[in-house]
Amino acid sequence: MTAPARRWAIDFVLLAAIWGASFLFMRIATVEFGPVATAALRVAIATAFLLPITLLRGQGAQLRARWKGVALIGVFNSGLPFLCFTFALLSITTGLSAILNATVPLFGALVAWVWLKDKPPAARLLGLAVGFAGVAMLAWDKASFKPDASGVAPGWAVLACLLACLSYGVSANAAKRYLGGLPALVTATGSQIGATLALALPAAWFWPARMPGAHAWLALIAVGVLCTGIAYILYFRLIEQAGPAKALAVTFVIPVFAVFYGVLFLGEHVTGWMLVCGAVIVCGTALSTGLLKPGGKA
Repeated sequence: MTAPARRWAIDFVLLAAIWGASFLFMRIATVEFGPVATAALRVAIATAFLLPITLLRGQGAQLRARWKGVALIGVFNSGLPFLCFTFALLSITTGLSAILNATVPLFGALVAWVWLKDKPPAARLLGLAVGFAGVAMLAWDKASFKPDASGVAPGWAVLACLLACLSYGVSANAAKRYLGGLPALVTATGSQIGATLALALPAAWFWPARMPGAHAWLALIAVGVLCTGIAYILYFRLIEQAGPAKALAVTFVIPVFAVFYGVLFLGEHVTGWMLVCGAVIVCGTALSTGLLKPGGKA
């Protein structure tokens, strides 16, 4: 393996491990902060981390010139998805949430088809069908809309995860259409600023009555700095070094780490059905994005 290939391979594994941990940290924080405050503080901490880096790199002028559009996309790229996942993690496991998160490229391809008229070829259409069949299989297993001990029904939690993935798909296509030419760091920073502004008032309204403990605060700092700020830098470096297709493939590895962390640190149970459905979703996603080509070179 050449030195450049070794560098991006290390970044790839490290990014998957970091993003896989985000579900663990969100779960720990949400128990004490609640979903709204957790999502709001995550993006606020990420903003505090990314903004000085953007300014030090001399990209502040570009951020000021395009901040409204970037901030609006940030609501759908970070604010709404993070809120949906923190809500879902009150009821379902971190592993299940991460498996559902692997459908982001599916929704991205579907939104591009419907909105941008970017119709995928037959193999990718097959991938969409396979991927969403896997989602249906997984969701059917959690189809109960009766609240559990957390007060949230598993069915609503699954729908919240899928709404988050749809939001990611919309924001990715919106960024492609309206934010072309902007440096990736500017987009990342502006999106966190937009999400912070959108969630500030709801977070103040739903702020926990009792001050959360140190454990929850440390989890929030980790998810804000490590899983959002540093992860974005790694992601953009991976795109630069290995290309967007390889960077996109990190989505398939995240559930492996998330399931591992959930079992190790939270004592979560992984069923065979979850693994089967996860494999179907990953295969469908790989087909729909062109990373897996029937009869061709993957």
